[in-house]
Amino acid sequence: MEQSVRILEEHTCYEGFFKLVRYRLQHALFKGGWSAELIREVLERGQAAAVLPYDPKRDEVILIEQFRPGALSDANGAWLWEIVAGIVEPGESPQEVAEREALEEMGEAVTNLMHICTFFVSPGSTTETTALFCGQVNAERVGGIHGVASEYEDIQVHVLPFPKALAWIAEGKIRFAPAIIALQWLALHKQEVLENWGN
Repeated sequence: MEQSVRILEEHTCYEGFFKLVRYRLQHALFKGGWSAELIREVLERGQAAAVLPYDPKRDEVILIEQFRPGALSDANGAWLWEIVAGIVEPGESPQEVAEREALEEMGEAVTNLMHICTFFVSPGSTTETTALFCGQVNAERVGGIHGVASEYEDIQVHVLPFPKALAWIAEGKIRFAPAIIALQWLALHKQEVLENWGN
């Protein structure tokens, strides 16, 4: 099928920390021809990068905990268990963002980044993609409260045994998609990671 889209009208509804664009469009149909005219609002978010810091010697991962306004109405509260993540700024590579955010959000460098995957976060409403990595860290040097003061970040850093973090997925305690994907990937690829890092 020819995957074509006709943009009939494009209007910026809001532009601040995020950008909201309203499109009037048509797209090609699988059966041939064109769809009806559709109105869709899209959050222009850009690209993010996230990294699961893993200490292979201690079999521990680093998770962070922070307030998220998108979870305000959630019955479990607005503080989520996550992995290190941030937005890719102009001129940065996703790898550079993962390294920068590790220093900002947990106060320790990650090395030996391995790319896990790049995925759309919620393509029905936003352009955001996340480049996901696993990185090596010395968990003995990690802990405390971190974040960039000018960005009002208040991040608690936690060191967890890897099996415990996996169990938290099953228990519903970890609800941050990049963390779930990265932890499950590590469960499947731990031997590859250890060999890649020389452990």
